Amino acid sequence: MNLKNNYPRVGNGFDVHKFIIGRKLIIGGVDIPHSKGLDGHSDADVLTHSIMDAMLGAVALGDIGKHFPDTDDVYKNANSLHLLKHILVNTQLKNYSLINLDAIIIAEKPKMSKYIDLIRQNYANIFKCDLDRISIKATTTEKLGFTGRGEGIAATAIVNIIKNF
Repeated sequence: MNLKNNYPRVGNGFDVHKFIIGRKLIIGGVDIPHSKGLDGHSDADVLTHSIMDAMLGAVALGDIGKHFPDTDDVYKNANSLHLLKHILVNTQLKNYSLINLDAIIIAEKPKMSKYIDLIRQNYANIFKCDLDRISIKATTTEKLGFTGRGEGIAATAIVNIIKNF
């Protein structure tokens, strides 16, 4: 079968960050009130990081560490939504459009439900697509594992993209 470049591509991403005191909790570009934030070189936006890895994986461009190493001070406290925009404009991803995004935030606390619509809108704006292409869900692990013990937050993402013609 000769598909050339006229076929959808799928990528998946996963990220995890531990909680620390003295930092804002940023998820999907939204500042979520909580007693702790996430530890990381950038703003530690675990959801956006999983989406970036999914996007990069869909076109075999590696992971976010390859593009934004934590050894480079340029990315210290960087806004992860800006990093997502950067890869969408400055890599071969600029030739692709999002078909859909499906992501899950895995956290015992804080509860995410009242922030989901804001997060979805942030991504719809970045991807320049209708809101119905962006699915963001949140779940707990029923107090099991590191997320269940309140030690951090994880996120997974799956993207489906297609080359622009």
